[in-house]
Amino acid sequence: MSKVGILDGRVTKLFFQISGGIGTAVSLIVIFFDIPSACKFYSAIALLIVFAICYLAIWIWSNNLRSIKLDVEGSTVLIKAGDLFQQEGLKVIAFNEYFDTQVDDVIISSKTLNGIFIKEHLDEPVDDLDRHIESYPFIDGEYLEENADRPQGKRKRYRLGTVCVYDDFLLAAFSKFDDNNRASLTMPQYLEFLINFWDRVNSVYALKSVSTPIFGSGITRIKGHKTISDEDLLKILLWTFRISEMRFKYPARLTIVIHKDKIDQINLLDFAYVKNGV
Repeated sequence: MSKVGILDGRVTKLFFQISGGIGTAVSLIVIFFDIPSACKFYSAIALLIVFAICYLAIWIWSNNLRSIKLDVEGSTVLIKAGDLFQQEGLKVIAFNEYFDTQVDDVIISSKTLNGIFIKEHLDEPVDDLDRHIESYPFIDGEYLEENADRPQGKRKRYRLGTVCVYDDFLLAAFSKFDDNNRASLTMPQYLEFLINFWDRVNSVYALKSVSTPIFGSGITRIKGHKTISDEDLLKILLWTFRISEMRFKYPARLTIVIHKDKIDQINLLDFAYVKNGV
């Protein structure tokens, strides 16, 4: 099923812009070169075929967009399909509120970005990462409490949106854990995370570009919104960025990286034609 309808108004608008240029070029050619009467009919048919091919090409292109660049309140935002770990600058990895590092498919799944980061992209033992987090100078209010009753994993709990800078990664306290070690959030908590997150990024990004996934598009559950789509989550991500004080100064930019298997679920044309992407 196509993301963009064949009669979508944005497709027709772009087609008329392009066909207008083609029509102008044809008119100029006709002024200087006479078309034999016997060829006029076939020339008209050929022109119609060109227009039809042009329209279909625009429609196919609209459904296969892999990246778009937006200007959100003066900041350059690139939305693209790709591998988060291959991006330049700082890369955001979502952790839980305890900054757990135990990849055992119970606390952290090996298939998540969090698990892949710990298993495949650490240049040092996990214990060194644990010591880095333990000694990191978090700001007042980010550390919340010691959960002495937690049976597995770490016990220090941090506020949602807390960020720990580690080499060229930003480790973010994103998800809350229930008693069964299942990651979950309510929508108010999701918004709280994003607002706090942008505020912290604004303090630590040091004029570097930042790349982030669509938070909540993995196994983390948003209570009451089981059917929320990645496209809706992307809109929320952009909206909270727009209303925050976070602004990237050129040449730094924000890149939102979408997994290649999910890019076909998101209509990037919607974002390209709306002011600020939302």
